Amino acid sequence: MVGTGLIGGSIGMALRRLGWWVTGSDADPARAARALQLGAVDAVGEDPAARITFIAVPAGAVSAVARRVLDAQDAAGQAAGGADQPVVTDVAGIKEGIVSSLSHPRFVGGHPMAGSEQEGVDGADPDLFLGATWVLTPGPDTSADAYSTLQSVVRSMGANPVALAPRRHDELVALVSHTPHLTAAALMNLAADVAESDATLLRLAAGGFRDMTRVAAGHPGIWPDIVAENRDAILAGLDRLGARLAELRDVVARGDRAALLELLERAREGRTNLPTGAPALGKATEVRLPVPDRPGVIAEVSTLLGSQGVNIFDVEIVHSAEGDRGVMVLIVDADHEDKVRAALAGRGYRCSLRRLEG
Repeated sequence: MVGTGLIGGSIGMALRRLGWWVTGSDADPARAARALQLGAVDAVGEDPAARITFIAVPAGAVSAVARRVLDAQDAAGQAAGGADQPVVTDVAGIKEGIVSSLSHPRFVGGHPMAGSEQEGVDGADPDLFLGATWVLTPGPDTSADAYSTLQSVVRSMGANPVALAPRRHDELVALVSHTPHLTAAALMNLAADVAESDATLLRLAAGGFRDMTRVAAGHPGIWPDIVAENRDAILAGLDRLGARLAELRDVVARGDRAALLELLERAREGRTNLPTGAPALGKATEVRLPVPDRPGVIAEVSTLLGSQGVNIFDVEIVHSAEGDRGVMVLIVDADHEDKVRAALAGRGYRCSLRRLEG
């Protein structure tokens, strides 16, 4: 573990509860010592023999730290190949710049969609990832073994791994995470401005206001890097939000009750239909498809299905003893069989599907 703040500390606690031995380091020695005191790590320091290393530092520092860790592992002779090779991942909220700068078979980009208004390792919680989506963004050189290992570890912590292409991740997260956080900050600052002249205002803040602005209480230190790295997608999200607010303002100004009711009903329906977690594995389908035995195929297939809303529960590549081909074996929800078949056929893959009864 490199970085023992809220996310790094929570990962450490979750892994220790599962029986892992966890070492952790931090740019702030006092923070690392506190992580040890709270039980987020077993020992302070870095272990080049670690089975998996999570980089939990600000986004702007991820590439340099990950490169240093990968180099240290290579120097220690830990990357001899095969299923036991060490894996390096990160937890930053932006992915394209990081993944493109780390073209390495043992690096898998990651982003747990979980957090807390609490700050630092004192807010760490081993249950933070239960039911949370954890986005995986493999690069063109990511090995199938590294991806499969990370997916398994993430799932063991109670999260639901979903694969996305790095750029697509950044576009979507700008809309569902970055823009809402900045909007909450703007709304909170608006209320705070009024409260300077009328102290009663904040005493009137009801549950709806508190729910909408909760994320504004999060640690602000991570956001300059996120905004700088994902500026274009965030600007597009803010522009789309501005257009929606302008539409709503016009409806209010016109006193158009029917249009207002339609807007609110549509929002209510959308909110009600938000997914609440991964589908049960009572019905599952095994998908087998011949693939070139090369780096990049795991990224292509996993992000293709992720873009279709298909959650891959397990993945492996059965390597051929001869030649340059293998068989990729995926486990997906049985309800998504038609989507899987169509998406793979569209990319020229021929697959066979077998229903697994749970």
